[in-house]
Amino acid sequence: MNATRRRAGMADFGYAREHPTACEAFAMRIRNLARLLAAVALPVAIAACAPAPLYKTGPEIVNATPDQVAGSPNNFPQAQLIWGGEVIGVQNLADHTRIEVLAYPLDSSQRPRLKEPATGRFMAEMPGFLEPMNFPKGSLITVRGQFTGTQAEAVGQARYIYPMVFVRNGDFHRWTPEEMRQGHPNISFGVGVGVIR
Repeated sequence: MNATRRRAGMADFGYAREHPTACEAFAMRIRNLARLLAAVALPVAIAACAPAPLYKTGPEIVNATPDQVAGSPNNFPQAQLIWGGEVIGVQNLADHTRIEVLAYPLDSSQRPRLKEPATGRFMAEMPGFLEPMNFPKGSLITVRGQFTGTQAEAVGQARYIYPMVFVRNGDFHRWTPEEMRQGHPNISFGVGVGVIR
């Protein structure tokens, strides 16, 4: 048996060749190129599908978390804030409504990022009556408002200092599940190239 037939026989029994054939090398290059194109194009497509930010940001918007503001309230007099998170509860008072929120960092669309650590609780106060059934526990909101001070409330048996944010009519948004999914597709795909010999 000559060397060529011996090498072919080894391949038939599952032994790997030292070097891929020209067709296999070409197929590998195509697969690598397809993966590179997918890696570049997918983030662009996702960003294009994400909602635009709700509120314009500018130098008047203070970039601080509820924990930071509650810890040093004198450093943030009448600060303009954009916060969002998960609704804990709603209180209807005599002339305004108070929504307790567990805050999370916001993404580029100003949606709460629930996979990140929470950044503290805050109270959003809106004038007039808001229907509590429209803001059930666990719903997600983003608000823009003005810091008006702090207030101590009980959380279980603990004393908690809440930053209070006054929110004008219309400067809040409750996120729907569809809006939260935009720009975050739940799909995966692969690219394959075969060689017929």
